[in-house]
Amino acid sequence: MRTVIVGAGIAGVSAAGALRASGREGEIVLVGDEPELPYRRPPVSKEIVRGEKTTDEIRIKKAEWFADQQITLRTGVTVTSIGDGTVELDGERLSYDQLLLATGGRARNPWDALGIRTLRSVADVPRLQFEMAAGKHLIVVGAGLIGSEIAASARGLGCEVTLLETANVPLPRLLPPELAQMYVDLHKAEGTDLHTNVTVESITDEGETVVRADDGRSWSGPVVVVAVGMEPNVSLAEQVGLAIAPAEDGGGILVDEFGHTSASGIFAAGDVANQPNLVLGGRHRVEHWQGAQNHGASVGKNMAGLELPFAEVPWCWSDQYGHTLQVVGWPLATHELVVRGSLAEHDFTAYLLEDGVVRGAVAMGRPGEIRTARTWIADGARLEDVLA
Repeated sequence: MRTVIVGAGIAGVSAAGALRASGREGEIVLVGDEPELPYRRPPVSKEIVRGEKTTDEIRIKKAEWFADQQITLRTGVTVTSIGDGTVELDGERLSYDQLLLATGGRARNPWDALGIRTLRSVADVPRLQFEMAAGKHLIVVGAGLIGSEIAASARGLGCEVTLLETANVPLPRLLPPELAQMYVDLHKAEGTDLHTNVTVESITDEGETVVRADDGRSWSGPVVVVAVGMEPNVSLAEQVGLAIAPAEDGGGILVDEFGHTSASGIFAAGDVANQPNLVLGGRHRVEHWQGAQNHGASVGKNMAGLELPFAEVPWCWSDQYGHTLQVVGWPLATHELVVRGSLAEHDFTAYLLEDGVVRGAVAMGRPGEIRTARTWIADGARLEDVLA
């Protein structure tokens, strides 16, 4: 029995460990296209790019763990195609009995200019670190999680930062407007030159790198970091005709609550998997580290035959300017907002309600309350009842 896992990020490593822990015997081959021993990605836009940690300090597991678990780890190897029960990796063909696609995604970049940078892996860090030095100017396109964290890291290093966002507030996919306004104030208080309602029309090399908006505004600097989301890596899935979600529904490989794809014996997990939302209904594709970790572990168990549905309430965090934001559930702009604490003092928990039921929560400085809120969301609790 041979299991091949394509993708050595947190979803792939978690699946491999869970598969072995669930009693799966036989060969487990974990293939990653990066030459690095698998590492945690969240610190890349924070401690790693600021030079506060080394890559060895953010490894998911030590090298000996893979040997102890009898997991064959192959790094720096690209799977180029999938056939009928086989994968081809850099010219070598390897048969499998089960296949897991944990291929994650790549940084989205719709423009083409020499001055453009993206930050997705540790390989992107050295050049960007040089360009984020004190006194230099950095333009960041996109004020979502990664863009905002890069901006905050650069400001912490003494870099002049211009941050451009299409929406009218930062973190538009994560926070309702009332809470996102807090980040407008925070960026500006820290000296970041934030511009919202910016629809980028072009990025071109003209001596410096020039960003032009469709309303005629423009900004120029030595380099531009593009942080406008990720594209799920579905090319291998498309080769074998797996069902893929349309882009307007989040894209990614369609899986059921157990991680099964539309083809027998092939599973998908992590950022690339478009999965059913067993709490609220519908489907979603989660791009957060803990979601990928736990989904990978769940799918690994199911590959071992346990068949346990994955029904987790999402949780993510962001560190910016010395403040840690935590978000659980599915906050929407249409939800009723109830705030306990002080937004101005960055000490609060905000609950997002739908007809009184807790659907999401956002907090700073209150980790215990955010953990409790996650339980309330899973239980479909009404806020007035649990706070009574």
